[in-house]
Amino acid sequence: VQLQASGGGLVQAGGSLRLSCAVSGRTFSTYVLGWFRQAPGKEREFVAAISRGGGVAQYADSVKGRFTISRDNAKNTMYLQMNSLKPEDTAVYYCAADLDAAAIVTTIPRHYDYWGPGTLVTVSS
Repeated sequence: VQLQASGGGLVQAGGSLRLSCAVSGRTFSTYVLGWFRQAPGKEREFVAAISRGGGVAQYADSVKGRFTISRDNAKNTMYLQMNSLKPEDTAVYYCAADLDAAAIVTTIPRHYDYWGPGTLVTVSS
């Protein structure tokens, strides 16, 4: 399984970005997917996760109401729509896949089996 995040960039505070995560593999619809981020000098933190069918989503409190996670199982792609961006959202954003058949959504990084290389989001004030 390979993941590739894209869509990062420089945006002013209050602006929007949409991240995409393309996932290889013939069983995309069986993966729980998540977004994480890591700011300089900080640990990697959970942002959002989505269930296999897309019906269940979970968000970190810091992004709830501003970010929306979604997936298109026909295109093997996951998205993160980020609105009302703040300077504290600046980080490298990673997408990840959890192959655990028992999981619905997963918020803990070590539970994820595969990670993409990340895309940088910079929010200027």
